[in-house]
Amino acid sequence: MGERTAESVSIDDVLESSIGGRALGTRLAHDRIPFDADPLGPDNRLYFATGPLQHSTMSFTGRMSATGVSPLTDGLLSSNAGGFLSRNFTGTGYSAVEITGASDELVIVHVRDEGDESHSPGSETASRPRVEFEPVPELAEATVPETCAYIEDEHGLGSEHTVVIGPAGENEVRFASIMTSEERAFGRGGLGAVLGAKGVKAITFDGDSTREVELPPLQMEIHGEAAQSENPMKAQGTTSVTEYANMVEALPTRYFSELSFEGIEGVNGDRVEEKKYKKGTCSSCAFACKLPTRDEESGLETEGPEYETLMAFGPNSGVDDIVDVMQSNKLCDELGLDTISAGDTVAAYLASKDEFGNAALIHDLVEQIAYREGVGDLLAEGIDRIHDELGVENWTAKGMEFPAHDGRTLNGQGLAFATSNRGADHMYAEFYPYEYPLVDADDAFDKAGLEGKPPKIVELENINVIKDSAVLCKFSRNFITEARLETLLDADYDELLAIGSEIVSLERHFNTQRGFDREDDTVPYDIPDFEQGLEEYYDERGWNDDGTVPDAALEGSTDIVADD
Repeated sequence: MGERTAESVSIDDVLESSIGGRALGTRLAHDRIPFDADPLGPDNRLYFATGPLQHSTMSFTGRMSATGVSPLTDGLLSSNAGGFLSRNFTGTGYSAVEITGASDELVIVHVRDEGDESHSPGSETASRPRVEFEPVPELAEATVPETCAYIEDEHGLGSEHTVVIGPAGENEVRFASIMTSEERAFGRGGLGAVLGAKGVKAITFDGDSTREVELPPLQMEIHGEAAQSENPMKAQGTTSVTEYANMVEALPTRYFSELSFEGIEGVNGDRVEEKKYKKGTCSSCAFACKLPTRDEESGLETEGPEYETLMAFGPNSGVDDIVDVMQSNKLCDELGLDTISAGDTVAAYLASKDEFGNAALIHDLVEQIAYREGVGDLLAEGIDRIHDELGVENWTAKGMEFPAHDGRTLNGQGLAFATSNRGADHMYAEFYPYEYPLVDADDAFDKAGLEGKPPKIVELENINVIKDSAVLCKFSRNFITEARLETLLDADYDELLAIGSEIVSLERHFNTQRGFDREDDTVPYDIPDFEQGLEEYYDERGWNDDGTVPDAALEGSTDIVADD
């Protein structure tokens, strides 16, 4: 970005051992980002990557990955988003795009396919891709919809071709998101602030150079099952779990001071379903679990809220009106904010002022955060950095604000929050379905305690690397069995787990070079036998007792380790 140059190079050697997506981004980041890089400095790098399944038309494959050093956690972090971007990204012919340096003025980067087979992205000869740098000082602090409208008017590309930051990213809010398709987010960890620090308002992707990737006929079988499924998520998205989470006391309420919400009837899945006015989906997906919602009385339209957003701006903020939550969701999408971190941080402020339920104040605070105005400048730093000043408890793990699925009730998910290299991210291991349970009884665990759970957490973390690398939606879990995953990726399940394990260890190794250790693997509440469970987790991974990674756990990455 500093010199406004672009180069295309072969990474076939990396792709052979990393599938794509998150694994590819992690390997490149570990190799190329200095361990002491400032997340908001020019030495940080940001990677966008797809996987082989984005070259198919199978359901659950409308996603892609972004990886960089997080301004929120200060560790290496991957986030992924759905929507309609991924197929336009593959159209450029590139497996990954790396953003380096920093521009001295606000720009849009346009990435196109080369259009020259002799210098295709897969060739061994480096070439210059078609990349244009467009100065757009007039878009300073423009919202996501305003930026998307500009790109469509000036370049004829819809929002499905773009990644965009809002004012929050430009103002380096530590939990700023990167938006695509206007309302889908690379949400967690503040990667929007990384783009903002690099002076990048948006990136567009377009082309006709999608490679041919041969996949088995199984993809059509999965696609058909997704279309015919009667899963409740098709009507209510992730909010279908709201009532149950409240009933079992796993729903954070009033800044984590309670575990259930008496006003749940006003913000549950039924209320969301009542506001849903059409089907919503991601690229090529017949499951269609997204939530385009409209309030007829006010004319408010948004997509969602999904369950985590509902938790953060609903019960955790003391709000019992779904329209108020919809408005918070819409503001975050327009301004480019992670709804979970934004909602929790607002809830922390409400707790400090005894203002739970004040929807007007909540909406004002969201805007103040995005523009770093007034108290928003403080709140934009996130709970970990400001809790003492607010006089509230630090409800984060590794600096990341908590989602729902409370670990005080779901103890295995609590341990998974602690071990996650990303911090308090429920999708890193995604253990909560095994404790509610949302899986078959034979696969379920008792909510209380950690007996037998650490090995399962390790397995889930490992296989989620593969899903994030293929790239495959996590909500495919009822459709993509172990055997089907083996068939789709032409690999043994144990081989895939080994790749996942190595990537988790690479993430951990990068973070420990930045000072992370066992003391960071914690949560702000007690879990029975927590230390014993953590030790069992380390043993299962083959890590040291202090949570660091021995060289043996990085087998296949000895060249990287040797560079330390």
